[in-house]
Amino acid sequence: MDIYIGNLSFETTGEDLQKLFEGYGTVTSARVITEKQTGRSKGFGFLEMPERDEALKAIESINGTELHGRALRVNESQPKPKSDNYGGGNRRNRW
Repeated sequence: MDIYIGNLSFETTGEDLQKLFEGYGTVTSARVITEKQTGRSKGFGFLEMPERDEALKAIESINGTELHGRALRVNESQPKPKSDNYGGGNRRNRW
């Protein structure tokens, strides 16, 4: 199960997330999303736990708890919405 973790402190790492969630079961990956140009955290990340029951227990238990002074928002990750503009980008209307 893919898990979204929001409201992260800029100092939080993927390793921090992995350690926090490992108390609830196996974690196969954990990463904090960063800006390409600066490498600075965007304040959210994703984590993967293969066992759904363990993941749901972790979400229930960790949502709202503090890590590095920030109350975490934790829920099941939702698929990224599909774009209807054929590839995205900043295209201007030409008419």
